[in-house]
Amino acid sequence: MHELTELIRQDMKPALGVTEPGAIAFAVACARRHTSGAIRRITLRLNSGMFKNAFTCGIPGSSEVGNAHAAALGAVGADPDKGLECLDGITPEQARQAREMVDAGMVRVEMAGISSRIFIEATVTAKEQEASVTIRDTHTNIVRITENGRTVFEKPVPEDVPDGGAVPLIHRYTLAQLRDYALTVPAGEIAFIRRAFEMNLALCKAGLDSPKTTYARYLLAENGGRLISWDEQATASLLCNGAIEARVLGLPQPAMSITGSGAHGIIATMPLYAACQVQGYPEEKLLRAAALSYLVCMYIKEYSGKLSAFCGCAIAAGTGMACGLVLLRDGDAGAMARTICNMASSITGMICDGGNQGCTMKGVVAVDAAYRSVSMAMQGIAIDPIHGINGPTPEQTMRNMGLIASPGMTGTEKTMIDILEHKQKGN
Repeated sequence: MHELTELIRQDMKPALGVTEPGAIAFAVACARRHTSGAIRRITLRLNSGMFKNAFTCGIPGSSEVGNAHAAALGAVGADPDKGLECLDGITPEQARQAREMVDAGMVRVEMAGISSRIFIEATVTAKEQEASVTIRDTHTNIVRITENGRTVFEKPVPEDVPDGGAVPLIHRYTLAQLRDYALTVPAGEIAFIRRAFEMNLALCKAGLDSPKTTYARYLLAENGGRLISWDEQATASLLCNGAIEARVLGLPQPAMSITGSGAHGIIATMPLYAACQVQGYPEEKLLRAAALSYLVCMYIKEYSGKLSAFCGCAIAAGTGMACGLVLLRDGDAGAMARTICNMASSITGMICDGGNQGCTMKGVVAVDAAYRSVSMAMQGIAIDPIHGINGPTPEQTMRNMGLIASPGMTGTEKTMIDILEHKQKGN
């Protein structure tokens, strides 16, 4: 198996609801497993990106939103063996118990610092025991477990590893090499990507059937009342953003995530699926386009960080999806480079203000920008590399896009956190 295939395979994971509430519930559920007796309190310490992304996010199995409710649900009903799908099967009684815990002030949420690097420390204090679980860098990567202050499990984090500064695998490739891989990898080797289309399409349909959604039904009407119409871009926006809205509102169907985000996974795949449904491209070509889309998304995200102040869904996944559209249209590496320049110069500054219904609107903008960027690039029209953050190579442009987020938007992240905390206090 090619190392890029393995990279995609390891990164592509089902996630129920927005990834951050799921990760919080997972961490608390793991800590709870190391205690017994009645719970007295839960203390949650989060990096700014985690705090922000789960702040007003819908939670599967609950009518509530946010960090504290995700933590409480993790304590009373989550199954840590299910990973990011740990909230699957939450009962109304468990949702009631969680709500009562939050109302009683038993859950405390603290900020651990402004950072795009994932950090969760969940501490569950029970009648006679206390346990903590620490997660770093990826949403389910447990690096430490303590029981009553004694460490019972620990593994090194990248800054503790001698080769922690090694160049990430994805950055050892050029855009042209990523394209060559996508075009030549045996189709059977990437057939597992088909699960992403199936899962994300089911999520979109669930959104269309739910009374909670609004954007999804608007986009359906805009597409002539049909899931698949003759209009490729309208179909792409519907399939993509209907699924995103369903996810952020907490509907109980999973999304297939990439780089730790369900919305990234949806944007990276569903417009490509729509294009194939409308234009009749063969499935093999769709799988190849999706593989490229994932890899370009990963390339940018390695620079920006997993949870940053910019909207990686639109910027990283949207740029990957745009490159996938170029592949579907038989564009060459030059057309992809021009597409990246167009995307970099248009939506790089889009902020991430957490996982919420606004993600749907950001997805609408991402689809629109991708289609315009690709159409222009295929005609040789692109922002010249001398302008703005564009670089002399597509690799440099993608690097610059990521650097705008981290370290570039650290101040923006702090400002957004300040706004959210003021909202939380009712100011």
